[in-house]
Amino acid sequence: MNRDAQLAAIMKAIPGNESVAQRARLVTALQKLGPITTLEARRHLDVLMPAARIHELRHGQGMNILTHRLLRETEAGNLHSVGVYALHPGKWRGA
Repeated sequence: MNRDAQLAAIMKAIPGNESVAQRARLVTALQKLGPITTLEARRHLDVLMPAARIHELRHGQGMNILTHRLLRETEAGNLHSVGVYALHPGKWRGA
C-alpha cells in the first residue's frame, strides 16, 4: 500500500473533526509512517491546523515531536516552506 493509501486508511479508521480525533490521526500517522508534512496532514488526514494539534500533543501529552522546514510544491505549482513533523523518543523539552 502506498503512502497516500495508508494515510487514507488512517483517516477512515479515525473519523471526526474534533481535535481529539485529529490528534489521534496525527499520532497514528507519525507512528506508522514516520515524518508527516503540513500538506499531508491537511490533504489526507483532514487536520487543517496541524501546528495547533502538534502543539497540543507536545504540551498536553509531552510527545517529543520535532519540526523541520522544507520547500514543497503546492497543487498550484508554488513553492512554500512547510513544516515536517517527526516523532522522537522521550518527552518534549522544548519551549
